[in-house]
Amino acid sequence: MSSGLVECVPNFSEGRDADVVSALAEAVRAAPGVWLLDETADPDHNRSVLTFAGQGEAVLEAAVRAARVALEHIDLRSQTGVHPRIGAMDVLPFVPLEGADMADCVALAERAARRLWVELGVPCYLYEAAARLPERRNLAFVRSPAAGPPDVGQGRHASAGCTAVGARKVLIAYNVNLRTGDLAVARDIARMVRERSGGLPCVKALGLPLASRGQVQVSMNLTDYEVTPPHVAFLAVSGAAHARGVEVAGSELIGLLPARALELAAGVDLQWENFDESLVLETRIEQARRRA
Repeated sequence: MSSGLVECVPNFSEGRDADVVSALAEAVRAAPGVWLLDETADPDHNRSVLTFAGQGEAVLEAAVRAARVALEHIDLRSQTGVHPRIGAMDVLPFVPLEGADMADCVALAERAARRLWVELGVPCYLYEAAARLPERRNLAFVRSPAAGPPDVGQGRHASAGCTAVGARKVLIAYNVNLRTGDLAVARDIARMVRERSGGLPCVKALGLPLASRGQVQVSMNLTDYEVTPPHVAFLAVSGAAHARGVEVAGSELIGLLPARALELAAGVDLQWENFDESLVLETRIEQARRRA
């Protein structure tokens, strides 16, 4: 196993209960050798995202500890929220950073899936670079009825469902919020910009309602930000919205983004709702190193 730096960005199907989100973060924070870089929760999505980093063994242990907390506190049988999900810990991706490569993260994904099944009884699908079947590289397929049985384990856990465990490049979770409650507008724009519908390369997109705000959202995952960076996605969504007579309320980042993505967006007003320089991945890592 490489001694390089690995990022882990698990997504959990709970974004409303602050005590549960805090317990998930604390499980990671208490794991030796791991830096908790960011925690984000959204009540409309009913979803939280943790970003942490460290050497592979430490990151794997922190991920399993967080999965155990999710199993104890999140019950999919009563969970509601607009974001698609298959598990209490819904996705568990490992991302190579300094001194690590994709093969290291595939190995971590395999080991994590085995531990979630053996120790917690949670079956797992393997996706992206860790996929055993070509169609399972796509997370949307893994969440679909066509996915078939899990790669590791059997069936579904009664309350915690399944977890999609993967290895991938740095991903930017990026949303554009629209000043309308018309969900059809957001869905239409999402269809226009997503790659699988013939839109922007390396973009996954959904149109989602934001009931708490009376607005709708084009929620995007930018799977290769150097191919389609946030400012390109923003301009495509805002242009499509304006063509439909809809104003952009703003854009928001979920988690962190690499410094290079900001460099690429120089001179473009992204109408950020929640961004500041501390949300740059490299900045958080450097801050964590100084504290260690």
